[in-house]
Amino acid sequence: MGLTATRTKPAAPRREMPKSRGGRPTKTAAIERDQRLIEVATRLFLDRGFEATSLDAVAEAARVSKPTVYSRYGDKRGLFAAVLRREIARWLAPLSAAAETQLSSAADISVEQRLVEIGREMLSFTCGPDAVAFSRMMTSQAINFPDVAKLGKEEGWLKAVATTARFFDHLVAQGALDVEDTTIAAEVFLDVVVGHTHRMATFGTALEPKSAEKRMRIAIKLFLAGALGPADRVRDAAKGPARRRSSR
Repeated sequence: MGLTATRTKPAAPRREMPKSRGGRPTKTAAIERDQRLIEVATRLFLDRGFEATSLDAVAEAARVSKPTVYSRYGDKRGLFAAVLRREIARWLAPLSAAAETQLSSAADISVEQRLVEIGREMLSFTCGPDAVAFSRMMTSQAINFPDVAKLGKEEGWLKAVATTARFFDHLVAQGALDVEDTTIAAEVFLDVVVGHTHRMATFGTALEPKSAEKRMRIAIKLFLAGALGPADRVRDAAKGPARRRSSR
């Protein structure tokens, strides 16, 4: 009885990189390699999660040598941090663009409508599937890798607050807002407008688009009016409840 040989699929050839005279990749080739590694790693982290993604798998999928990946990022945590930093930059870009657009919008557009446009833009990228997936991974790894949580805070949350605070600074300068601390106002705005909706999406109970839009608009009205409402109502509340005269 003869043996039947099984044909195996040949491995994808490793991509040859342009080399400089010293034998090292050119600067352009190295940048393209790093971009390819980040793209591949992003896809694998999203598809498999943090625990199931290995540097070996990334190297194989990106068709680069394993030593190259290890020398560039050190370990999986370093690679994940690089991916997270790139993704956060992508999420923040629409916020900055939306703020700039609203600053240059027509003067007859109300502050409320400007904030609605910014809030709508924020909901679209903070509650998207990729942002939610990375938020879950970052939360799950925060205890073991506190530097990853620190990166998420400094590169994500604090930069979003700073961008929003600068937008509020312009509105204050225009006389459209009257707040003492635009940084605190930005933190409150981000939390009440998108915080709850993002948390629900992270928990796997995302709101329907119409419900998210309705909640955002109500939150913005509350943010602009304040919990006590107009100034005259604040003065009345400070005096305390009116006493009823007893009837004789």
